[in-house]
Amino acid sequence: MPFLVRTLRSAVRVSLVKALALLVLPLAVTAVLASDAAYAQNAAPAAGSDPTYQALRNLGLSGEGVSVNNLELKRDVGTFHLRSGTVCFVAPVAGKVTGAVFAGDGNFTLEPPASERAMLKLLTKEDEFSENFSQMVLRFTDSTYDEIKKAGASASGCDAGPLKDSQHTTRHKLKDNLELRILEDVLSTEPGGLFMAFIHGKRYNGQELYTIDPHEGRDQVDFATYDENKFGDWASFPLSGERRKGTVGQPIRIDHQQLETTLEKNANLIGKAKTTFTAHLNGVRVVPLNLFRTLRVRSVTSADGQQLSFIQEDKNDDAQFAVILPKALAADEQFTITTEYEGKEAVTNEGGGNYFPVARDDWYPNNPGSSFGEYATYDMTFRIPKGMQIAATGARISESNEGGQNVTVWKSEAPQTVAGFSFGKFKVEEGKLDKPEYQVQSFANQESPGWVQGLQHAASGDDLPTMGSHAPEVALGTMSTTGLNKKALGEGELAVQLYTDYFGPSLFKHLQLTQQTACNFGQSWPELVWIPICYYFDTTVRHQLGMDWGDRGYWKAVTPHEVAHQWWGHTVGFNSYRDQWMSEGFADMSASLYLTLIEKNPKKFITFWNDERELLLERNAQGFRAIDAGPLTMGYRTNNFRTGFDTTRRLIYPKGAYVLHMLRMMMHDNRTGDQHFKEMMQDFVKTYSGKAATTEDFKAIVEKHMTQEMDMEGNHKMDWFFNEYVYGTQLPAYQMNATFDTGADGDVVMNIKMTQSSVNDSFRMLVPIYLELPNGMFFLGRARLTGNSTFDQKIPLKGLKEKPKRAAINYYDDVLASPN
Repeated sequence: MPFLVRTLRSAVRVSLVKALALLVLPLAVTAVLASDAAYAQNAAPAAGSDPTYQALRNLGLSGEGVSVNNLELKRDVGTFHLRSGTVCFVAPVAGKVTGAVFAGDGNFTLEPPASERAMLKLLTKEDEFSENFSQMVLRFTDSTYDEIKKAGASASGCDAGPLKDSQHTTRHKLKDNLELRILEDVLSTEPGGLFMAFIHGKRYNGQELYTIDPHEGRDQVDFATYDENKFGDWASFPLSGERRKGTVGQPIRIDHQQLETTLEKNANLIGKAKTTFTAHLNGVRVVPLNLFRTLRVRSVTSADGQQLSFIQEDKNDDAQFAVILPKALAADEQFTITTEYEGKEAVTNEGGGNYFPVARDDWYPNNPGSSFGEYATYDMTFRIPKGMQIAATGARISESNEGGQNVTVWKSEAPQTVAGFSFGKFKVEEGKLDKPEYQVQSFANQESPGWVQGLQHAASGDDLPTMGSHAPEVALGTMSTTGLNKKALGEGELAVQLYTDYFGPSLFKHLQLTQQTACNFGQSWPELVWIPICYYFDTTVRHQLGMDWGDRGYWKAVTPHEVAHQWWGHTVGFNSYRDQWMSEGFADMSASLYLTLIEKNPKKFITFWNDERELLLERNAQGFRAIDAGPLTMGYRTNNFRTGFDTTRRLIYPKGAYVLHMLRMMMHDNRTGDQHFKEMMQDFVKTYSGKAATTEDFKAIVEKHMTQEMDMEGNHKMDWFFNEYVYGTQLPAYQMNATFDTGADGDVVMNIKMTQSSVNDSFRMLVPIYLELPNGMFFLGRARLTGNSTFDQKIPLKGLKEKPKRAAINYYDDVLASPN
């Protein structure tokens, strides 16, 4: 996320923009059979030319309507009470009515699962959700039309204004193609299940959206606001009951990609993708794919060369790409399409032979919303200008020069979550490991990008006063990145060895670390890592540029963190946004292992965890601490107007890291060290290698390997821990006082009193106790505390004749708690 990110793609989930009601000007009804004629033509059809799609795109009111009184419309845990008013329907397309407008007196109540209520209350500031409205737009492919039509008498007279407003909002503001999603159900041979209510609320917000979309992978029910000033995703959860059976999930899964890509000197990208996929659901005829908005599709063909209709609106609007198949597929039926496309902006030329891939996961047609939970195999061919080099996901099979181009062929060593590349005028350093057998390469550009050259030029004169009196030194070549290329290589090699020892082998045998021109983030794809250019600057330059202020050790941890994603995110994928905390949190925790075991610096280790805790506990501009915004499994949804849009980064990275760190420290003992922890993590990696793991999958592995001491509830379950730190938001506080006496036998006796507070009555924790002895800190044992309670004991320290300097709890930040 790669992060995240990896960075997060947006502050709210894709379903929020996928669900906006869009109704536009009336158009005559077009029968679905008319669209079949387009498939008989061998010439490439124009984008969006399918007549059924055009009918949906230009949809308006039909003149049909009903008056309603006390009509109750129940959709999962949401209930619409239409007390009085008029419902006017849109024109049918292919015999199906897919929308309506309500005007009158209405009320909407929502009763989400208990786990969602705290987030919803951030919007409403009430324990119960009850919204009043006088206007609502509905879009649907379920039975809503029949339900409403039979409930009232014929009527008319609805205002078309809300339809036009929603059209503008969807296309130009949210930039998501609703008609494309409706077309999936209209052309399917199976009944549709989409329902969306665009609510003009009076109490909470005037731009609310309640959605039920069976094509969503994890949470099919969603309530959100899309008001620019009150943006947020307030409740999201799976469909309940019988509706889940056999009808839920993304339409397809991609099995194989054969990609041929030409990258020109001006950064223009020309692509040809042969994509083989399998239908996940019955009746799939419209296949939505993720493709960067400026990559314009030329043609799509089937395996037998038949030209296929496709959809792709203007790059500045709702530019989603989708293909219409000649016939509907049955579940588990496979199909292959070839897409040709071209465009700029997916890659940018940054000057000096530096190229920046803006489109990281959508430079080729990909499965939208699959996150890192879908694995596919890849065969790739790249053509780049002669004299440049490329790094890419997979293993390099061959390299040649053809017609002034460098041509490389790549093949995935194992199924991958995503594919990517980095190219430019690179200088390459290379190393080879024996244990594990691994090839590591590091790529740094031989010349600086334009922004660095501009900075050097400015610093060499008198026009950059903010750089300070030493600014001219920046222009003395110290911003060259090749000088620290071997450092990146060395860190990559050491990280691979360390993580293999702790977590077992990854899926891969190659790793390429590449400099990118962005300064503020790194990212990791299978066998390919982008490192921020400022990592390669020496510490003097970073200090002169003010980059070491408040960096919280970022430059020390960025490479180990990104390398760790070869395990967390790519060898073991995450099932949904609710499980992404494992990818980012585990990568952060892995970086802490690097600091303590490779750099062998306990002070840096402790500083690292202090920084992680500070990220969680400091208040942002909205006054929120990340730890209070929601549980780890809320993921990006903790970003909203109430909590702030920086919350997710400050939550899932540090708290996710703390969860794994706490488990490590609970399993650690003086005799075997980290052996129990290693066995647990290696089992997790082996069990879910090449698969998408859920939070509950990880919990089951922890329970398999938990020590007897960790069985706090006596049921061999870790519910107590996961409920507190993964699914909960509590933060304990501890106070400890210890004195030492000498017993009758000459041994030291410790009198210790420890208090746990600021938690509920069921909160349990094992709190570690350390003694500072002449040769360093010694782990003594763990105190078991439940609720707001006190541990008060005399502990004989057998064999210890000299009093310790002091006793300490949580010396290595073993437990995430309030600072003393």
